[in-house]
Amino acid sequence: VQLQASGGGLVQTGGSLRLTCTASTRTFSNYLMGWFRQAPGKGRDFVAAISGSGSMTNYADSVKGRFTISRDNAKNTMNLQMNTLKPEDTAVYFCAARRYYGIISYSPGDYNDWGQGTLVTVSS
Repeated sequence: VQLQASGGGLVQTGGSLRLTCTASTRTFSNYLMGWFRQAPGKGRDFVAAISGSGSMTNYADSVKGRFTISRDNAKNTMNLQMNTLKPEDTAVYFCAARRYYGIISYSPGDYNDWGQGTLVTVSS
């Protein structure tokens, strides 16, 4: 599946951004979707994931209570609402997909398809 991420930008500490990932597939609801991020000089870290139906979600501890992942299977889109942003949230954010088999994966290696990334910069 091809993925296109958008919505990144520059925001001040405490601000909000909404990222969107659009997928090109007729079976979007069959896919586990996730957001990962990569800060300069660091590895790619799990941020959040959502099951095929949207009934199950999971978040990294660092974003719990601030970020919300959601999906609209009718529109083939997934969103990440990011509130109360901090400078340490600065990174390139990637959306990713894999076939959903009933469990949520946290490892980048478990995902088969990736978007191109969108840069989020939080100024202090």
